[in-house]
Amino acid sequence: MNFSIDTDVLLNNILIAQKALSTKTPAPYLQGIKLEVYDNEIIVITSNSDISIKISIKDESLNIEDEGEILIPGKVFVEFIRKLDKGIVEFSVIDNSVLKITSKHTDLSLNLLNVEDYPNIDFNLKDEPIKLESKLMKSVIKQTTFATSTIENRPILTGVNIKVVDDELTAIATDSFRLSQKQIKVTKNFDKMNVVIPGKSLDELYKILELDLEEILIHLDKKSIIFEYGNILFQSRLLDGSFPETSRLIPNEFPIILKFNINDLAIAIERASLLSVKDSISSIVKLNLKANNEVEITSNSPEIGKVIEEVKPLEVEASSTLKIAFSSRYFLDALKTFDSNEVFVKFTGEIRPFIIENAKEKGLIQLILPVRTE
Repeated sequence: MNFSIDTDVLLNNILIAQKALSTKTPAPYLQGIKLEVYDNEIIVITSNSDISIKISIKDESLNIEDEGEILIPGKVFVEFIRKLDKGIVEFSVIDNSVLKITSKHTDLSLNLLNVEDYPNIDFNLKDEPIKLESKLMKSVIKQTTFATSTIENRPILTGVNIKVVDDELTAIATDSFRLSQKQIKVTKNFDKMNVVIPGKSLDELYKILELDLEEILIHLDKKSIIFEYGNILFQSRLLDGSFPETSRLIPNEFPIILKFNINDLAIAIERASLLSVKDSISSIVKLNLKANNEVEITSNSPEIGKVIEEVKPLEVEASSTLKIAFSSRYFLDALKTFDSNEVFVKFTGEIRPFIIENAKEKGLIQLILPVRTE
């Protein structure tokens, strides 16, 4: 095998591929980057069992003299290419066991892994994939994955449930204490879909979507899902099991609706949380809606003291007063998902779930369960 390519072109692609490199596996081959060199392209493959990435590199700087395939120790290879001088870098294989890398001021010999050990990874693409604007996919990920569970005792909750019916895509994530739901309109060009994708996989996909290409294609199989993004194929396993039915958790009637400036509300909660009592969920603060429609955010710690933050709502629709306690971290996480300056916080009672919405982002709902403090 013998080829040369521009250093930056190679680096930009292997930096994406390394997101699927395994760092904790006892199988050394999963710590490798597989290169398949053909007459007009290089294929880069990485996998950590949860996600797999396949990248096709075609570039005018690419010059291939001999084809072949090799398995390179991933971490060392990426770091070395990262530090090479700009320009053309040449690769050649010696005795099927050593990769010789040559550039302007560098001559490196790198021992290869056994390419025969690498598993065969199928990237099966469908004839009619689901088509989405990449910016919509980014918004779905950003506004849901944070609400997935980090506890493995209920694996299904570590993923995001994505359903497509007719022309509507719904993404739902919950850790049992909060819920995030995002709905978007999509072109009706595919069958129904109902899958659960690991939240960590979607977080890695989000980083790749920073390339800002216009469209992403989704290829669905029984056990995996492939996102096709330009010259990148990003494959993730799917979680087995049934995602809980969450539609009944979202209230429809709200006797108390408060409209806030997001920044004012966030600052008040952040300051109050500094003195709040910590528990297994997070810092707990209380919201108190008074009879005169004033709102206070409070917290106290017997060891430190007490804080009362006044925050002025922009609008109030209320049939009664309200005292409710909740996780400040969950609330602040939810506020970060909204792009506008204002939100509605809608309550059904002091011990019932409440939701956060925005008039301009009708498809986004953040739900939080209150905390009993007495």
